[in-house]
Amino acid sequence: MVDRMDTSGALTPPGLLSPAPSNVSGRSTHSNLPVPRTKPLKSGSVKEDATRRWLENKLQHIDRRYNRKLTPDVDGLPRGYLSMTEVSNDLSEIVDVLWLSATPSLQIPYLLTVALGLNSYLPSFPAAPKATFALLRKLDHAFTSLLNGQDSIAGETLPGSDPGRTAGLSKTDMVRINGIAQSTRVAAVEAMSKGVEEEPQELSDSDAHSEVDDWSTEEDVDENDMKVATVYQDTITALGEILVTSTIQDVVMS
Repeated sequence: MVDRMDTSGALTPPGLLSPAPSNVSGRSTHSNLPVPRTKPLKSGSVKEDATRRWLENKLQHIDRRYNRKLTPDVDGLPRGYLSMTEVSNDLSEIVDVLWLSATPSLQIPYLLTVALGLNSYLPSFPAAPKATFALLRKLDHAFTSLLNGQDSIAGETLPGSDPGRTAGLSKTDMVRINGIAQSTRVAAVEAMSKGVEEEPQELSDSDAHSEVDDWSTEEDVDENDMKVATVYQDTITALGEILVTSTIQDVVMS
């Protein structure tokens, strides 16, 4: 299968963006994550390698655009980002591909990279509630699901996972996720306090068909403040339950 170009010019990994079966929704509810593959990509396979290359290229493309933020266009160089909406939409595309892959060995490190990158990018632009909260909703859904070994909304066991068990997350990963979640909540508060950009009426195509669009349609400042309070809420709750259980087990075993 030939790789396809996305809107940024980056190659789309083959076999991942094919339409979902007709008997299921193409996207999960609430967070708008796509329905994943039925099984993880085989380690060392052509598809896994192609997906990893696409992810690295996409992240490098985002980094180059960020470094040229708010600067004039120059022939031969990627256009710099002009808004947090653009940044969030590009990061959201990565999250979609990661979730489609159903491959924890890709999902865990690259979701952490995306989440950490978002923290770095937030202070550089006026707040973009629609796009940013849509991205954060996806990340919260993804991390919570990986922590539980099953889709936190649909309740379905993740491909290649056992229900009730984390999908390959180590304690170090959990500590990192917790740190990123807490710092993102602070960064979101600070970003909202600096003013909000004029966002388009609709998000990118990947976010335009959300079945539940409550986070991405409200523009009222008070509503945005309420949404900030729920950033990574499910992830933090899941982490708390897992770490408490782990601590109890350690005490019992000692």
